[in-house]
Amino acid sequence: MALKDITVHMDNAEDAQARAKAALSLAIAHGAHLTGVYAIPSPVIPTYAEVHVNPEILDAQKQAAADAAEEARVAFAKAAPGNAGVSVEWRASPGDAGRLLGMHGRYADLLVVGQSDPDRGLFQGDRDMPDRLILTAGRPVMVLPHRYNGDLACKRILIAWDGGALAARAVHDSLALLEKADEVRVMVVNPDLNDGPKHDPGADIATHLARHGVKVEADHVTSGEVDPGNMLLSRAADMQADLMVMGAYGHARWSELLLGGVTNRVLSNQTLPVLMSH
Repeated sequence: MALKDITVHMDNAEDAQARAKAALSLAIAHGAHLTGVYAIPSPVIPTYAEVHVNPEILDAQKQAAADAAEEARVAFAKAAPGNAGVSVEWRASPGDAGRLLGMHGRYADLLVVGQSDPDRGLFQGDRDMPDRLILTAGRPVMVLPHRYNGDLACKRILIAWDGGALAARAVHDSLALLEKADEVRVMVVNPDLNDGPKHDPGADIATHLARHGVKVEADHVTSGEVDPGNMLLSRAADMQADLMVMGAYGHARWSELLLGGVTNRVLSNQTLPVLMSH
């Protein structure tokens, strides 16, 4: 699947402009249209106070929301100017960020969002975005690490492979990136070696990718006492990968948040962009 439509989430976080620049670099590399989407929040008024609220307070909140939206638009325009070499578009609408991005993202090939600030959650895994978007968008979501500041070169890619449907979907969704990469490594953590020591569990998907012209090799590792998610991040660092591709939330999200899971570990500790499909 070619990348011809990319949507990037814009907000008022300090790394939003860098996120837009990163998304633009990917759009330029693939000749894709780039859309920045901003969700304008509704005024926050407690239910018990709705009938007593001063109209001036409402007006002040609406003006603050409009000012914040304009700041985000200016940041996007600076990061992705009209003369960048690809077409760009700005959309700002009232609503919930996850729902709004999901709606716009269904008409795109890829959604680019930022990791939640790991220092602001109430507990590890306390995330609304990007988790809800990954689960509901129906499109691949690329999550950039918090305060990521760089281009999306996607030249060295690690694929987290478990042979499941979600991993297969993620590989298909990332095919345009894999075909352009200089190095792709399929990594299986804690494989079932019942088929014999000479059988590499990632060999079949590597063969499939090679038929697409992907420069790929297959590998596997036993994590031992190390969490599989952190093992994947460690192996990505070893190969100096600039992107990881994986299926997201093969188990119920609530169980991963409570008990731990590969998706939760990666989203909590990621050090590189991760493309996820569900």
